Amino acid sequence: MITQGEVLDIARDAIWVIIQVSLPLLLISLVVGLIVSIFQTVTSIQEQTLTFVPKIIAVFLGIILFGSWILNTIVEFMERLWNNIALYLS
Repeated sequence: MITQGEVLDIARDAIWVIIQVSLPLLLISLVVGLIVSIFQTVTSIQEQTLTFVPKIIAVFLGIILFGSWILNTIVEFMERLWNNIALYLS
């Protein structure tokens, strides 16, 4: 039977994988948003929708660049879970 410690280890590993795979896209979005905000401040353009298009394009480019790494990281985590499923159920 699986113990509470093992459940916490699995949860901790899952949260760590979530942080790892989301961090590159969040950082890209943050940097692009900061650049657009500085541009809006300098030019006095206060259009709210101006921030969305560059962020969406940058995140899509980030998915293209980091997508295979993200997928590999998630697959490795799932393989570890599936390989240890017999230990968890016994």
